[in-house]
Order: sequence, then structure tokens, then C-alpha cells
Amino acid sequence: MLAVIKTGGKQYIVSPGDKIKVEKLNVEEGKEVTFLQVLLLEKNKKIEIGDPLVKGVKVIGKVLKQDRAKKIIVFRYKSKTRHKTKKSHRQPFTQVEITQIKTTS
Repeated sequence: MLAVIKTGGKQYIVSPGDKIKVEKLNVEEGKEVTFLQVLLLEKNKKIEIGDPLVKGVKVIGKVLKQDRAKKIIVFRYKSKTRHKTKKSHRQPFTQVEITQIKTTS
């Protein structure tokens, strides 16, 4: 069984037991999180596509950790004027383990 969920403006293909990194969620570590925006569900080789969402399906996961990604460097340089700008960024994320995909039918 697998599903396509939408969270943080991105789509993820998940199945029970998967560990995914999603945009930061305001949920504490060890707590459950429920994803209600399910776009596609595959169960017993039958595919159900939502219009836009599949009704009666939710994906439940457990928050493993809240962290920040590796640092990236943004460096801009303009020749002739010798203007340079150096910035860095660390994107926060939440690591979630998918525990189950619940359907009402």
C-alpha cells in the first residue's frame, strides 16, 4: 500500500515504514502527526486518484526529530565593481516515520 501526500507545498510518495523529511511542522518529537491531504492511494494493485483529494483516507506518522539541513552558501560577485555578498542558509525540517495509512472502506 502506498499513497501520495501533500505537505509544505510538496508531494511525497509514502508507504508504512518510510522515513521522510518534510518542511518544518509545529509538532513535538515523539508525537503523532496526521496528513489529510492524500492525492493518490494504491491498495491491492488498485489505484484511486483524488479529485483533488481522496476522500476518507489519512496518513499517520510519528515525528522522529526536528532539525536543520546542512548549510548552503550563497555568494554573489560582480566583476568590475568588485561588489561581493556572502550569505548562508540552513533550512529547518521535520523527520517523520510513516506508521499507517488509514482508509474508511
